[in-house]
Amino acid sequence: QVQLVESGGGLVQAGGSLRLSCAASESRFSFDNMGWYRQAPGKQRELVAIITSGGSTNYADSVKGRFTIDRDNAKNSVYLQMHSLKPDDTAVYYCWGSAVKDAYWGRGTQVTVSS
Repeated sequence: QVQLVESGGGLVQAGGSLRLSCAASESRFSFDNMGWYRQAPGKQRELVAIITSGGSTNYADSVKGRFTIDRDNAKNSVYLQMHSLKPDDTAVYYCWGSAVKDAYWGRGTQVTVSS
């Protein structure tokens, strides 16, 4: 089974930066859309950013201008560069990828932003 594995989470000071990475465990597998979601304690999981196979992107209003999503199709990976982090960004961040008939989720990586 294909798995998505996130890395790069951790503790960062408010105003700092962090880069999340996500890679598929099976190199032959390809995704059409990929993205990042996040879920804070007691809140619903929300979309942070998505990117299509062609490179088109969409962002949640709360992260526009601060976060950048990109992908490397050759590596079957997706990245989230986060700048100007705020305590409200604290959440578990999940990598997501869609195929023809299914969607796949990573197990999540914790991002904690201290004030």
